[in-house]
Amino acid sequence: MEKWILLGMAPVFLALIALEAWYWRRRRPGMYSLVDTLSNAALALMHQAADAVAWLLVIGLYYAVYAHRLFDLPASAWTIAALFVAQDFFYYWFHRASHRIRWLWASHVTHHSSERLNLSTAFRQSLTYPVSGMWLFWLPLAWLGFEPAHIVAVVAINLGFQFFVHTQAVGRLGWLEHVFNTPSHHRVHHARNAKYIDRNYAGVLIVWDKLFGSFVEEDPAVPCEYGIVGQIHSHNPVRLTFHEWIAMFRDAARARGWRGTIGQLLGPPERALAHRQALSGD
Repeated sequence: MEKWILLGMAPVFLALIALEAWYWRRRRPGMYSLVDTLSNAALALMHQAADAVAWLLVIGLYYAVYAHRLFDLPASAWTIAALFVAQDFFYYWFHRASHRIRWLWASHVTHHSSERLNLSTAFRQSLTYPVSGMWLFWLPLAWLGFEPAHIVAVVAINLGFQFFVHTQAVGRLGWLEHVFNTPSHHRVHHARNAKYIDRNYAGVLIVWDKLFGSFVEEDPAVPCEYGIVGQIHSHNPVRLTFHEWIAMFRDAARARGWRGTIGQLLGPPERALAHRQALSGD
């Protein structure tokens, strides 16, 4: 179901990308790059194929957990609204974990690896999310009593919403900034400036960042610099997908003892830099 919802929204996504590219063509010509946009599109297709297979494999597990649910939650406007909020809460923790646990970052780094931020950047996803365990974060929803098909649909709606915050063409949005994830908040999230890095993990509701101490407001005096620390200069979708997995396993193999190995796999991504500096004697 997730696949079909996002595919159904694809014409809207593509039309807005074309409109945004036209908008920036004379105002800021470097905002879009054909090779970068094509790379994003290729990554999106690879991700969608892998995601469809993953849901086919794990949906049975969701129904197995649902069979032992705590509550019976028949579909209604209230339960769907509750599911939307609950899924967004779990998305926040998935997203935060994806920046703080290297195993998850190995997938998520693909999304952050462009030095541009435009609507096509939302397409820049990794096919390895099922391997890193994204689907595990929604399992508690089935245990609580939300029907798995509805969970998959709400996940898709959440991800669809996030397409619209990947833009520099929209400024601040008044009172909406206090409640929702907005382009301004998400520009901060994609920035690699020291002030902004690893902030604003929201999917739809920015309130989670404000509650759990990860919110930073966009500062006009500190323009966002996009990309990742240790930027990878490539448009090859295969390299963009697997470069961090290769580096992670290489660092884990070189680590001292099992604690060092586990630290490279499950520790914060910046541990890799400290590990390489130690090996080089810096």
